[in-house]
Amino acid sequence: MFGMKVNNMSNNKVWLVIEKYVYTNSSASHSVKKTAYSVEEALEFKSALEKLNEQKDVSYFLASDVDTVMNNVISAHNKSV
Repeated sequence: MFGMKVNNMSNNKVWLVIEKYVYTNSSASHSVKKTAYSVEEALEFKSALEKLNEQKDVSYFLASDVDTVMNNVISAHNKSV
């Protein structure tokens, strides 16, 4: 799934917004809350979930494949230089 072609377009990368729920017995559950095709879309959704979240045992984070993350880091670095 990571780094796969979406709609036959090779530049589309997948970003996942993951919800982590920690139960009282210390085990954790993870579920995908959103599949996004840009880091901006994923960050926007993650931010909205965090603002709406009232549970202290729920947190959110982003996940993607290594190539997508590295391409974004390199691109951000090149823009800043």
